[in-house]
This record gives sequence, C-alpha cells and structure tokens, in this order.
Amino acid sequence: MAFIRSREEERTGYQNSNILMDEYDTQCDFVMVYGVNDSTAQRIAQYKERGYVVHLMQGIAWGDYRDYLYGKYDGENHWDEAQTDRFGNYILHGKDMPYMVPTLSFAAYMAEKLKKAVDLGVEAIHVEEPEFWDRGGYAPAFQREYEMYYRTKWQPPHESVDARFKCSRLKQYLYTRTIDRVSSEVKSYSLKKYGKAVRFYVPTHSLLNYTQWKIVSPEAKLADIPCVDGCIAQVWTGTSREENWFNGIYRERTFETAYLEYGVMQELVKNTGRDMWFLHDPIEDNPVYDWNDYRRNYLCTVAASLLHPKINRFEICPWPYRIFFGSYPRDAADGTTIPEAYKTLLNNMFQTLGAFEGSDSEGFRAGILMGDAQLYQRDYPDYLFSMPPQEETGTVLVESEAFIKNLTDKVVTAQTPDPEWMLKYMASSSFPAFYGLALPLLKYGVELRPVLLDNVRRYPGYLDDYPVLIASYEYLKPDMPDMNAALAEWVKRGGTLIYIGDGSDPYHQIRSWWTGRWPTAAEHLFEMLGIRPGDEPKIYNCGRGKAAIWKKNPCFFSFSKENAEALRGFFKKAVPQTEYRNYLQIRRGPYLISAVMDESESDKPLHISGTYADMFTEDFAVITEKDVRTGENSLLCDISRLSEPVCVIGTSVRILDLRHNDQNIIMHVSGASGFTANIRIKTPCEPVGAWVDGVPCKYGYNSASGTVLLTFESVVGKREIRMETKGTSC
Repeated sequence: MAFIRSREEERTGYQNSNILMDEYDTQCDFVMVYGVNDSTAQRIAQYKERGYVVHLMQGIAWGDYRDYLYGKYDGENHWDEAQTDRFGNYILHGKDMPYMVPTLSFAAYMAEKLKKAVDLGVEAIHVEEPEFWDRGGYAPAFQREYEMYYRTKWQPPHESVDARFKCSRLKQYLYTRTIDRVSSEVKSYSLKKYGKAVRFYVPTHSLLNYTQWKIVSPEAKLADIPCVDGCIAQVWTGTSREENWFNGIYRERTFETAYLEYGVMQELVKNTGRDMWFLHDPIEDNPVYDWNDYRRNYLCTVAASLLHPKINRFEICPWPYRIFFGSYPRDAADGTTIPEAYKTLLNNMFQTLGAFEGSDSEGFRAGILMGDAQLYQRDYPDYLFSMPPQEETGTVLVESEAFIKNLTDKVVTAQTPDPEWMLKYMASSSFPAFYGLALPLLKYGVELRPVLLDNVRRYPGYLDDYPVLIASYEYLKPDMPDMNAALAEWVKRGGTLIYIGDGSDPYHQIRSWWTGRWPTAAEHLFEMLGIRPGDEPKIYNCGRGKAAIWKKNPCFFSFSKENAEALRGFFKKAVPQTEYRNYLQIRRGPYLISAVMDESESDKPLHISGTYADMFTEDFAVITEKDVRTGENSLLCDISRLSEPVCVIGTSVRILDLRHNDQNIIMHVSGASGFTANIRIKTPCEPVGAWVDGVPCKYGYNSASGTVLLTFESVVGKREIRMETKGTSC
C-alpha cells in the first residue's frame, strides 16, 4: 500500500485549465496544465510551488487554433483543413474551433506550439483526443491527402464500401503521422536545447467508445510511434453510459461498458513497457444529471477499472473546478453544489487510487477480438439504402428517439430481419455486433477481456494469456493474412476459438488481400484451420485445440434473452468448465473488488464476510458482513491481510510521513481545503488522545478491527497529526 510515496512515481494526477485553488489542491502526484496560452507560465509556476510534478496537455484535433486558421501563424488561411461533412458543413467543437485535418503544416504548427511548453520546464506533454469523424472526409485538404496517399483521385466515402474503408484508413494514418512528427520534433528540441528528455503521451478515448461514436483515431497504431511514452485511457461516465443492446433492451450499462473500455485500453501498452493511466470523472461533460447519478456512475467506473490489475496509475479527474464549484443539474431550480459527503468520498478515492499496486495474477479469462479496422466500417454507402440521407441530418443513421424506437420495435420481434434494417442496426452507435457477443457472457460472470487483433503482428505469443477467444469478422476485418495465421497457430497449440459470423457484412466486398480467392477473410481462416464449416453451429478439433463455428450474424444475440441464452449454451459446449454467475471479483493485495450485475444469472446478492474497511464510504466504515446487491459495486480493504502493527487503511489527505513508538503515532499530512477529512489507521493500542497541529481532534476506536478513525477539517498546507496510545501495556 503506497499511501506514502514520492510524487516522482506519478501514479495519480489531473488535468486543469484554471489556476490552482485550495479546494482542489488534492495532493496527487502530478498535474497536466491544459493549453498553451498567456496564463500557462503562471499556472505551471503555481503547481511547481506546491510541489507537483507538472505536465502539459493540449488537444491535437481541436483547440484554440485561431492564429493558424486565420493566417497569423504563417500568413495563410487554413480553414480548408477543417473537417467537413458531405454537405460542406464544418465539424466543430465550438465557435472558431473545428476538428482539423492533420496536414503536414498543421503538424509543424503544433510542434512549434508545444515547444513553448518545453521552454516553461514541464516534465511531459500530452496531446489529447486525435479524432477524425467518420462523417468527415470531404475537406479540400483531405482530398489532397487522399490523392497523395492512394495515388489516385479522391472518392467520396458515401459512394462505396471500398471508398469509405479507404478514407477511414487514411484518417487514422494522418493522425498517426502527425503524432509521430510532433512527438519527434518536440523531443528533439528538448534534448538539443536543454539536454532534457521530455516525455510524450496520448490521452485518448477507448477503441470501443470511438467505434460507438463513429470517430477514427490511431488507437493500436500508437504502439508503432517510437516517441510515444504511453497513454491515458479517457474512460468515464460520459463514454460508458452510452446505451447498448442486451436481451432486446436498449439502455445504459455503465459498469459493463466501462469494464470493456478499460480492458481494451490496457492492450495499447501491453508488452511495451509504456505507461497507462486510467481516467475517472466524478461528474461528466453532460451537466443535466444530479449528484446521486454522478456518484453512482463514478463508482461504477472506479470498480470497473480496478478489475484490471495490471494498471495502477490513474487520472483522478479532469477539470476539478467544475466538480468542486459547479452546480448540478446545471440551470435547474433544484441544482446544488457538491454534497459534503461526496466531497469527502472523492478525496478518499483520490488518495486510495495511489495506493494500489499492479499485479499480473489472474485466473481464467476469455478474450474477445477487437481491432483498429472496426473504426473503418461504421456506416454504409447510399446505394445500400432505399432512402438517401437528408442534408439537415447529414447521415442515413440518425440516432434520434424515433430511430431508436423503430429499432426497439424491430429488435423485440426480429429473428430474420430484412437486410436494409439489419445494416442500419449494425451501423447504429449501439454497436450491437460487438455487444451481442460480449454482454451475454460478461453479464453472466465470464471474465471477458478485449484483445487487440492488431497486436498479434507486433508481439510473439501475444495471445498466449488466453485459453479462449471469441471472434467475428462482421464488425472488423483483419488487415493482413498473417493475423489469421497467428490465430490458427494459437488454436492448433491448444486454444479454443469461438467464431460467430455469417459473411453478410457488405465490407467483406472491399478490395483487400482476400479479394478474388476467398469470399471473406473468415474463409481464409477456416482454410488455415483445416476445416470447412457448414451452416449449423459445430465444434471442430484443430490440432491440440478446437474451433467452434456458428455462421450467425453476431447482432442476432442482442435481439432477445433467448438468443443470448443460445450463445451461452454454445459457449459452454466449447468451454465446458465455464461456470456462470452474476458477479466479477478479484483481490489486489489487501483489496477485494466486487461487481454484481443485474440482468444476469440470478438476483442473488454476493455475500462477503470478514473484517473489512468499506472504501466506498466516507469514513472507511468497518464491517464484518456485506451483501453486494445486483447493480452494485464494492471496494473493501481486508484488514486481516495487513501485517504491519501501524498502517494507514484509508485517508482523505496525503500522508507525507509516519513514525511511531510505544506511546505516539505521528504523521505529517497535506490535503485540499473545505471538507471534512477522515483517516482510518491500524494501531496496536487504543489511543488516549489525538491532535492536529496541537489542537484536539475527533477520534474513535474500533476494537474489533484494531483501527482508529480520525476526523478533522482539512485545510491546505503541511500539518502534524499526533496520537497518544496506552503503550505496550494496552
């Protein structure tokens, strides 16, 4: 437990565009000062003065680029580099803030902008959210890039599956190229001018979220950029509450979605030695919810992230000003600022997250294949639909209430839907082809982890951690035939592959390596496995492993509970040792993390007994029994696993040091101001007094756990806490 650690470990941090205020001087390890502007130097100096490691964050697809757009930077107007839809509309993040087509000149501009941050002495630079919208691809600058890249005239993405696929692949290449150039130039500048190796990171949404939101981004390609030192997984309530289909019901499933999002993000740095931070947000971008909603969903994302034990670095929040000063629901008559109990809980979590150690120890896991190529096929060309797109919407697939209701009516009854409706369903933001395979298993307690198909080309033995893999080429296509070769070899060495797909996706028709010899890339995979599957679901022996093939569109399993049950039955035939349950649970050192899911195998709560501190309470409440009910999550510290006679179990403030003898326990602490702080500490003896800076403070002793709870008002600055105990005779 690393409550006492050096800030140079950089386990916890946040991003902030405001000046430092006492209310969010949370004493995390580092802060990402946001944006290069006239106030950047002042903000960097503030954080350094308080002892933080200082990074800088800047958007690389959107931001305040007015000096570039309007010609102040180089004398040229660059609005032709704004991402543009098929009707000529700019795709904007705000006024005078378009999403950019990342040209070579834009990369040079960004490098010059970020060199200013190097001059100000930051330790690392983060370029966030490299995003190219799927509905873009029509800007003059993009058309020029298309002609250079493909050596042929630009083709509008809406005219064919091949054109859309090629445009999306180019979008990913352009942001990969830009990050490569910017990171190389900025690092070279820092080394040459200051002899300092500044680090370079890419905060990015998950591959799953970008697929749902129809945005193209480098994702797995980041592993191929030499100067990238790692990533931040931008996963939070706003991404994870994106609605999806399960059992024919369309709704939010924040925990399950977050679990899958964090799972695919850790694959971006697996086998690389690079850093990864998992982000949580105690609220979210959408200000219409109340504090109960924010708290519930925040804890869902925290629990989901902690179930991936290889990662022990966290961005504890973005934009702390809006958390600690905002009123929600915004503009509502009953809107309020943050409740005192939630403020204390957040400060608890900010310190607790820094105490986690990483671990590789896990039990049985099944993988589900994902890949960058799923970003290339998020919509379909006009000729596949009877109704053309309307200019006011700019897309065939309008995610409106009417559209969702129409889908709902069809999903409830559909078994063999008409092809046009099926395409609309597959391309909707709910991404049913993936969730149709993932949720029926995850909801029933299968430890399902996303696996990046792209990585089989990068790392020998990448698949060896998984005894079982689920795959479908209906929502992604393998970039190269050697990806199938790696899968086939893994099966023949003893793996179990469960392949679901009927070859109906129009993107099987693109011009690619399988064109002209195999009807789909899946048929090439079957040939490499030495099998010729028929239409009926069947399990085939392949070397020491087996392949379970069901020629069914994966969307089918999202239509109804009966269909999901059929998938689970097929999975259990292929993997007989499977035991379905309604929860996920792991241990990480003294911590026990549990999540009990609704819509699952049963409504039975998960019963836990022992002596624990409940880390999801404001006072780290000591409990001996807990029932975690459906839809709930739990983080418990197992006090019986703490061998030290004196140790911190939970704290709202940073512990700077701790020493003790027979009569006294003395700590120095520092934290934010304006909230009630708690520290629960294990002691060998009952205290007879407690003081903060010499002033008596409230304390309580729990004899069953041998712990003391200290409670005091937190203020900024270094403070001394002293407890006097009964000594050895106690």
